[in-house]
Amino acid sequence: MATRRERIDAFSHGGTPPTDQPLELLCEDHVGTYVIPFLCRWRNGAWQSLDTDKCIEATVLGWRVPGQNQR
Repeated sequence: MATRRERIDAFSHGGTPPTDQPLELLCEDHVGTYVIPFLCRWRNGAWQSLDTDKCIEATVLGWRVPGQNQR
């Protein structure tokens, strides 16, 4: 099983995310880290669901392009 650090390292997490591009998100809560099961985008300073435009109410640790090589 991947460690928390390995999961975070598989995603970008520095700087500003690319705007209006479909991205996978790595999030974290009191249970651990998880990938949001739908694509999201960074728009107007907030993470949103790509399909519904609803804001993501989670602690986002990183993002990556869908299908990007996972480490």
